[in-house]
Amino acid sequence: MSEESTPSAATPLQRGMDLLSNAAIGIAVVALLGLVAVQGWQVIARYVINDSPSWTEPVTVLLLTTAMSLGAASGVHTHRHFGFFLLADAAGPRLKRLLHALSPLVIAAIGAVMAYWGAVLLLDGLDIRIAGAPMPQSIGYLPLSIGGVLMVVFAVYRLLLVLRAPLTDEAR
Repeated sequence: MSEESTPSAATPLQRGMDLLSNAAIGIAVVALLGLVAVQGWQVIARYVINDSPSWTEPVTVLLLTTAMSLGAASGVHTHRHFGFFLLADAAGPRLKRLLHALSPLVIAAIGAVMAYWGAVLLLDGLDIRIAGAPMPQSIGYLPLSIGGVLMVVFAVYRLLLVLRAPLTDEAR
């Protein structure tokens, strides 16, 4: 749950964003567990059975990209992403509000670029198969694109929260 909300005061939109973020984290956790299982199988197959499967590398990359992209998007929602918060906190009330509004705009722009180019690269390689795995070569761009879309959604929601926050008396 994000820092601005409490369970009793959550709006339907806040609950929806929290649910979407929790789903992204849940998928990222499953992807990490899958990564551990695939890499565990790779080690057993290579060193115990002496027959290394060729599908483990592309599946590992897909699972890692999924965990990273969805985890990063959820970090935008929970406001646990990289940022220069000291500058905003040291500024006056009006400049602080402007800086807090600028941050989600930058994140949304980055997410939009990730979503767009991830989709372009995904569509570009759908007809090419990965050697050793029955998957399209570009499947690794799918989680990147989905993560970018989620970053945009969460950043726009964060911007909405900043713009709807009342100005304090000293800022007027």
